[in-house]
Amino acid sequence: MDSIIKKSIKKAQSYLEYKSMILDLIEEGKSTGANQNDDLLNFTRLNDKRMKRLDKKTTLSEFSKETIKKIEKDFTWLVLTESWCGDAAHVLPVLNKFSETNPKIDLKVVLRDDNEDLMDQFLTNGSKSIPKLIVIENNTNKVIGSWGPRSKVATKMVIDYKEIHGKIDAVFKEDLQIWYNKDKGVNIEKDIVELIEEMK
Repeated sequence: MDSIIKKSIKKAQSYLEYKSMILDLIEEGKSTGANQNDDLLNFTRLNDKRMKRLDKKTTLSEFSKETIKKIEKDFTWLVLTESWCGDAAHVLPVLNKFSETNPKIDLKVVLRDDNEDLMDQFLTNGSKSIPKLIVIENNTNKVIGSWGPRSKVATKMVIDYKEIHGKIDAVFKEDLQIWYNKDKGVNIEKDIVELIEEMK
């Protein structure tokens, strides 16, 4: 596990580098990943707009800011994602606000499909669900927590919908995006505060 973590961190990008890479890909008519199609490109374009909007509008509560300022050890927050992932477009701007509040938190981004050995260590119910946040203590290179792919509230929405309809479909995905827009990152923020409390 240590060698997998080290290798992935070496390949990782900052949040700004990740966003810049997405812009370059969009100009080339591409998304991240080996599979390329119009749907993935359109999702990538949409997510680029979402992240830009959320980077401007997302603000952490004073409680969240005070909580993360108390962290004294150096951590890497390594996020597995892909450009077409709708959940990630809502999650990454919130994680970035946390990392901007305390220089002890180094937010890094890696692509899931380029880091399968890492992804395989952090499956969600056997699936390669993203985004996945992995919290690594820098001094020891130990993983001390993980989170994702969604907030507890959004995860319950997924489970409840699957129980009734058997699977996630386009209707639910649209409903989930509407929920994200109304929630404004509040439930992601709550979950991350809980994760930070566990890090102490």
